[in-house]
Amino acid sequence: AAPFGSEGTIARVDNFSNLVYTALFDQTTITTPGGRALMKKLGGAAGEEIVDDYIKILKETGVTGYPFVRAAAHPQPGSEDAPLGIRVDNAKLLDMNAYAFKLRAPRGVKGDRQAINRGRDLFRSIGCTTCHNVDQSKPVPAVILPMKTIFPGDNPVTLAQRMPPLNPVLDTPRSFFDDKMAIFNASIRGEIRGIALPLLFDLARKPVFLHDNSVPSLDNLFDPSRGATAPHPFYVSDTRERAYIVAFLRSLDDR
Repeated sequence: AAPFGSEGTIARVDNFSNLVYTALFDQTTITTPGGRALMKKLGGAAGEEIVDDYIKILKETGVTGYPFVRAAAHPQPGSEDAPLGIRVDNAKLLDMNAYAFKLRAPRGVKGDRQAINRGRDLFRSIGCTTCHNVDQSKPVPAVILPMKTIFPGDNPVTLAQRMPPLNPVLDTPRSFFDDKMAIFNASIRGEIRGIALPLLFDLARKPVFLHDNSVPSLDNLFDPSRGATAPHPFYVSDTRERAYIVAFLRSLDDR
């Protein structure tokens, strides 16, 4: 399901694993020279201020001995391979790749076979396959959907300019949907601000939908009452047909 992250920032899964380990698991790495450089690159003076404030908080709360992550300095800080200037042992990252690629998706819910088949036919006929696969064992297209395509209500204001290839810091007021992409997005590797395509796994157990958790059910996701400018506004008006689509999506796995 490359690229990785809902905003598609990272193109390779080993690089995504490295980012998770060296940044998300240990946020104190932003206080290192490489971390500070990345924060400045992404947020300018505001990024540096965040680091300075974080150091004060660490001191006030008695946190010492950081950063805690074990990783080696990398010759290309700020690159996708090492955004914070450090990288985990590459052999371990590739081992993690091999393990992750062997994992099976949770089994889908195999309910009413007739409803599932009708839902599959609808999924094909109403345009869902423009972006999504019917067969979830197949890779999704490695593209970034423009924000306006997935979120017609996107009408961002510019909060700050940045050095290319980074896009300006953009935010649509009164919407959470685009907030995750305001600072850290695929423009860091020359791509656009938008959304990467997901595989459709384990949907029967998900309590909420879309990356911002703004939709409470699959039925609601396809309900036109959400409005034409809502995120993912691709609807099925007929309630029976909507139930067929939901049954199909709940059944999906990689088998």
